[in-house]
Amino acid sequence: MSQATEQLAGTLLAQFGDTLERVSSRCGELTFEVPSASLVDVCRALRDEPGLRFEQLVDLTGVDYLDYGRVEWDTQSATRSGFSRGVQRDGLREAADMPGEGAGRRFAVVYHLLSVTHNRRLRLRAWCEAGEPPLLDSVVDVWKAADWYEREAFDLFGILFRGHPDLRRILTDYGFVGHPFRKDFPLSGHVEMRYDPEQGRVIYQPVTIEPREVVPRIVREQHYADTD
Repeated sequence: MSQATEQLAGTLLAQFGDTLERVSSRCGELTFEVPSASLVDVCRALRDEPGLRFEQLVDLTGVDYLDYGRVEWDTQSATRSGFSRGVQRDGLREAADMPGEGAGRRFAVVYHLLSVTHNRRLRLRAWCEAGEPPLLDSVVDVWKAADWYEREAFDLFGILFRGHPDLRRILTDYGFVGHPFRKDFPLSGHVEMRYDPEQGRVIYQPVTIEPREVVPRIVREQHYADTD
């Protein structure tokens, strides 16, 4: 990381102490984990402190860590017809290069912040409170831009934001069942929508698509490996 980024990391650790825990990043971005109970206070300080001034919430998204660090595709061998098939969920195996970062926790929310004043970027991660549905405090009172972002995370991941003024679906239809970005959400969904000419309106019914497993295939020329 750059010297400026390391200086910012030192400033944050000195100001917030044990409240923030630095998280390693493969992308060279500065990332900290904040306890859910301290989320709003930390965010407000990041916005208001003259030396920080993270005035803008660029993005907010949910993350589902279900089965994180476990793989369902056996790709140790490849043939001319493609990789071997995936295994069932109960046959998941640990991936050596992907440690189980969730450690029993499933849902988290990630915040991407920008300081226009100091031209700095920061990423925060907060784990949702245990239980169903996952719960976290809203930061709408800190950054108004969080309004629609939190609605999106609620719609797609089912994360509830305590204190949000109007938490309702924003992308899926009102009759949609479930949250499509959850790792255990079926690819074909739970219900389907169609127009019923007899009733003269759109209706919902159980999905009729047969579930199937999509296998990645590699199409190679017969003599692709031949050399002159």
